[in-house]
Amino acid sequence: MKKLMNKIINQIPYINRYSHINALGGIGVGLFLMNFVFQRVFFINHQIITQVHYTSRIIGENIKFNEDRNTILSFAVSGGVYIQSINGVIIKNDVMFAPGVKIVSANHNKDKRRESDVSEPIIIGERVWIGANAVILPGVEIADDCIIGAGTIVTKSFLEKNSIIVGNPAKKIN
Repeated sequence: MKKLMNKIINQIPYINRYSHINALGGIGVGLFLMNFVFQRVFFINHQIITQVHYTSRIIGENIKFNEDRNTILSFAVSGGVYIQSINGVIIKNDVMFAPGVKIVSANHNKDKRRESDVSEPIIIGERVWIGANAVILPGVEIADDCIIGAGTIVTKSFLEKNSIIVGNPAKKIN
């Protein structure tokens, strides 16, 4: 069955771009096809080359990420993720995020609500693990090898490697 699916996948141009990560082995045929239909037929999250879970939304095209296995699989399997990239989002290697993560790179302007305030991009370091329903707000930078606990609201940067970050507002606990 897997050989047949890979043969079919290699004949579809959109899928060819990310078949090198062996997406079927990581997410299963059903979710792979569901994501594909929502993304390439209904054009939901179509601006992203890799698979994105069909319940997730990525707003804007100012997002940069490496196509390593963990990051790509997080995009494909973590539902309910919301990434707004107006001011930029940079996701480095080997980042894992759980369902419900929100990454918001711009706030609304208080005087002109339809406009966004300009800020620095969000930068998420290498080997960062972001727990379920965590929120990362504009201008935040997360150092390499950090863990962001479930439900954490990150409003400021954490530049020390190997930190465990939890709470509302976020604080370092180790």
